[in-house]
Amino acid sequence: MKKLMTLAAVVAAQAAVVGVAVAPQLSARALGETYELRVAPLDPIDPFRGAYVTLDYPDLQQDDGSGFDRGIGTMEDGEESGDVFITLVSEGDVWVADEWLRERPSGDQPFLACNDRSWQVECGIDSFFLPQDEAAAMEDVLRDGAIAEVRIDGRGNAALIDVRAP
Repeated sequence: MKKLMTLAAVVAAQAAVVGVAVAPQLSARALGETYELRVAPLDPIDPFRGAYVTLDYPDLQQDDGSGFDRGIGTMEDGEESGDVFITLVSEGDVWVADEWLRERPSGDQPFLACNDRSWQVECGIDSFFLPQDEAAAMEDVLRDGAIAEVRIDGRGNAALIDVRAP
């Protein structure tokens, strides 16, 4: 009986860890509102990691004057790495970055909750996975410019729903 209780506790703990890991994505998918962002390929499909592409969001970048395309970029503010919040404003049919902040924005303006704990700012919407047989066609769509459908909840958690031609 003691072994069964230990096993049940281990299984429950593992389920809780998985729940915490996917909670932001689930929250965005279930409770978020849909926003459309311009997207381009940053890194082509990697045959060693499967059918996915690393995405670039040109309208979310800060201009650092380098002329290099580095994905969303980095937060060069002299602060320790940590949370970054990118507020969004509507520009026609798509949404673009307004401000990059270290403090969570207040008010009704939509925003992305990101972090810069690695070499660039990550918002959880930078990889798009798809079946192997659709990979080549998606590369063509991305090369010509595409629109990402992203769901964002009230806490800034984001989930990439779809990528399509404009």
